[in-house]
Amino acid sequence: MKTSSLRYYLQNCFLLTIPILIWNLALTDDLPEPFQPERFGARIPPVLAYGETIFRMGVFVLAFLMPLRLTTNTQKNGFYLYLFGLAVYFASWLALLVWPDCRWSRSLAGFAAPAYTPVLWLAGIALMGHSFYFGLPFRRWVFGLVSLLFLGFHVSHAVLVYSRLPE
Repeated sequence: MKTSSLRYYLQNCFLLTIPILIWNLALTDDLPEPFQPERFGARIPPVLAYGETIFRMGVFVLAFLMPLRLTTNTQKNGFYLYLFGLAVYFASWLALLVWPDCRWSRSLAGFAAPAYTPVLWLAGIALMGHSFYFGLPFRRWVFGLVSLLFLGFHVSHAVLVYSRLPE
């Protein structure tokens, strides 16, 4: 396989998820106690846990199958939306990390913000997509639907954890 053809397959939308993965791995241990994996994942109904995991994996697999190109205005606008969404997502974490006891962080909107703000960067990725590798038929809504299903499960998970917090 030529280097140029290998590069073609390595330049995919999965690259856009790497900053999120690094951020999550680096900072999860610093989040307030309700977000720690042993507590956040405790007593979650299997349908919710499996749904969240399956659709999260679907997002990553579909992103991996989408070449990353910024040639059209839609793709460029998608990239700007992705960057804006990334900033909002990181800010939602920073509020919880830096001001865990503020009114925002203790509210449902603040607590669940890391679960619902990915809608922005995921929408950006959806707009950047234009095809799948391997001749698979491409429809932007497929990535969007899988992303929305993931977010539905993810937000439901966060809301359930929040509802169990002591007042």
